[in-house]
Amino acid sequence: MHFKCFSNIADIPSSLWNALFNSDNPFVQHSYLLALEQSGCVSEKTGWQPRHIMLMDGEKPVAVMPLYAKNHSYGEFVFDWGWADAYTRHGLDYYPKLVTAIPFSPIAGPRVGVSPDVEPGEVFAVLLSAIHQLAEMQKYSSWHLLFPGLRLQRALVDMKDEGAFLHREAVQFHWFNRGYHSFDDFMATLRSSRRKNLKRERRHVEEQGVTVERKTAMDITDEEWDGFYYCYMDTYRKRSGHDGYLNREFFECLRETMANRLMLVVARRNDEVVASSLFLFDSKRLYGRYWGALEDISCLHFEACFYQGIEFCIENSLQEFDPGTQGEHKLMRGFEPVRSASYHWIADSRFREAIAEYLAHERRGTDAYQQGAEIFLPYRKDTS
Repeated sequence: MHFKCFSNIADIPSSLWNALFNSDNPFVQHSYLLALEQSGCVSEKTGWQPRHIMLMDGEKPVAVMPLYAKNHSYGEFVFDWGWADAYTRHGLDYYPKLVTAIPFSPIAGPRVGVSPDVEPGEVFAVLLSAIHQLAEMQKYSSWHLLFPGLRLQRALVDMKDEGAFLHREAVQFHWFNRGYHSFDDFMATLRSSRRKNLKRERRHVEEQGVTVERKTAMDITDEEWDGFYYCYMDTYRKRSGHDGYLNREFFECLRETMANRLMLVVARRNDEVVASSLFLFDSKRLYGRYWGALEDISCLHFEACFYQGIEFCIENSLQEFDPGTQGEHKLMRGFEPVRSASYHWIADSRFREAIAEYLAHERRGTDAYQQGAEIFLPYRKDTS
């Protein structure tokens, strides 16, 4: 086997990419990654230089993997700024580095698309060899595999190359559909105090004169789409001083090529859009991604980003709702702490050993954090 690198995903046929992944996860679809590149959100200029790998068996493509050369650590949600600082203090360069991830999206899922005609373990071993070759040729300090799905995680555990990867874990908060037929079914599993608080929050949104509705696919109007983007951009400006990682062209590409994967929550007051949140979904999961509000309206974030998503999952028999990273406030609203994973190959053995020691200490803190978080879950003991 040998490999090829591509600086544009457009140079890889979408039918080939999607067939090798064989997944309906929206974030590994060729159209999603293409939208990032065509819009300029992912480019050498923004510090995400595509280096996508295709593995070949003779002339036959047998695997593909998204890969980016990075000269910073923004938009990854697995924080290694301290590692970069340590390199700098020792007079070494941490950047550029290689990253296999979905840019700006801390979503677990497939990271390698593999043909059913080949052995996955062999593919992963060859890919690792390719990473080593690229690192040596281009002086990359490291490779970081962020939020891989369980299949790839199991394959990495089975691989015998072992100083190869450092394993890192963090905690996210996901909601799980346990066969609910309605939102009331879900609320019936909560303790009385939490159930009352949830009802109060939803009622408070209505009392402020705000109406909320969900839209999918072609039901989303141009006015609602414009309203969403203005809300998203305005919120980023207030919080971060810039318009956000993702621009208008990216969202337009999504609407044009992935409309059947989009769900939009629109909040209005006096017939004007005042807040909006955009979700993606597949056959099993809902992913809460992009939120913005033009006004600070009490409890509206909970309604638009959490409760509407839960209702959508129940109505469409989706099994899981990933609302995005961080946020202990999700616990009291029924989201449970779950582990997320990343794997890191560090070329310099001295730093690999130091980082491994740091991660062992960090893992103990992560264990304690998850155990502590579970105390605040709102479920009745007989339903948890």
